[in-house]
Amino acid sequence: MGSKALHEFLSANLDELKEKGLYRKLPVVTGPTGPRCIINGKEVINLSSNNYLGLANDPRLVEAAIKATEKYGAGAGAVRTIVGTLDIHEELEEKLAKFKHSEAVIVFQSGFNCNMGTVSALMTKEDAILSDELNHASIIDGCRLSGAKIIRYKHSDMDDLRKTIKEAYESGQYKKLMIITDGVFSMDGDIAKLPEIVEIAEEYGAFTYVDDAHASGVLGKNGSGSVSHFNLYGKVDCQIGTLSKAIGVVGGYVAGTKELIDWLKLRGRPFLFSTAMTPGAAGACIKAIEILSESSELVDRLWDNARYFKSKLSSIGYDIGHSETPITPVIIGDEAKAMKFSDELFNSGVFAQGIAFPTVPRGTARVRNIVTAAHTKDMLDEAVEIYKKVGTKMGII
Repeated sequence: MGSKALHEFLSANLDELKEKGLYRKLPVVTGPTGPRCIINGKEVINLSSNNYLGLANDPRLVEAAIKATEKYGAGAGAVRTIVGTLDIHEELEEKLAKFKHSEAVIVFQSGFNCNMGTVSALMTKEDAILSDELNHASIIDGCRLSGAKIIRYKHSDMDDLRKTIKEAYESGQYKKLMIITDGVFSMDGDIAKLPEIVEIAEEYGAFTYVDDAHASGVLGKNGSGSVSHFNLYGKVDCQIGTLSKAIGVVGGYVAGTKELIDWLKLRGRPFLFSTAMTPGAAGACIKAIEILSESSELVDRLWDNARYFKSKLSSIGYDIGHSETPITPVIIGDEAKAMKFSDELFNSGVFAQGIAFPTVPRGTARVRNIVTAAHTKDMLDEAVEIYKKVGTKMGII
């Protein structure tokens, strides 16, 4: 494609987004992304961060990152299979394995890379993947990269999952079957029906894969995830987690048997062909896991704040869907109106990003809120008053 053709393509599509009110510029944050922060030069209550536990700004993590950087340097130097693995990476994996009650863990550069590398290392064009229709984009891309047949089942519909896996099993076309799901669905905040998924998988000889990006640090004992939440230790084959949300840093991990982790070290392409996470990030992640292992205080505070905020929003008439976690959508429906609503909230002092198609289905546009352990009740009360004022002005409530 020549430069003129590329220009015409980009210009036409960008203009279309602008006409629909869906064109967005990235907001600029000055300083840390705490519960209050400076965005585009304006101080606002921040309800758009995945920093669930406030650990991204925790002085203990900052100190750990500095100490690790001073000891090991700014970067890892190369891929772990080429230059060797830093002992700080192995220490992080050992602590994560203990935290997740699994035999072993492998750390990737991001949660997205975990899904890209793990699904494609386990599944081939001779296999089939049963995937929840609302799974995250990284799961979808990992499934596509594997070449396996992707069979979507209706969101959290166990009857449909049972029907589709029965058809796949009885067809005799596939060597392996995998059921893959988010642990917590990022746009609606509902929790996967993991016990039923495990039961169905066992019935049809499939293996199970859960992406705990929004469950790590949120669900389960001390935030150890959805497997802990449902007491399914040893029942889920692949547990994927991120280190960039509740853990507060960057990176991702896969927890499972030692055999699984050994295989991923040999066949996980992002692990094999991309430089490891920085030592500073590894040091900060280690500190975060230590903090969570020692106390449930931050997780308890997160849930207390989430319940408080949800109750307040519901009481003034907002549709917050069926969220079961701190993820709290305010569902507007119309895409342009949702984006306008987000802008009006910002002008009044609350930063909550508008979400529209293709991130969510058409007609379900929303503003998504994530309450954190770092918010105070006074902040949340102030945010609710702004929601009330803006919603009344726009005729939403």
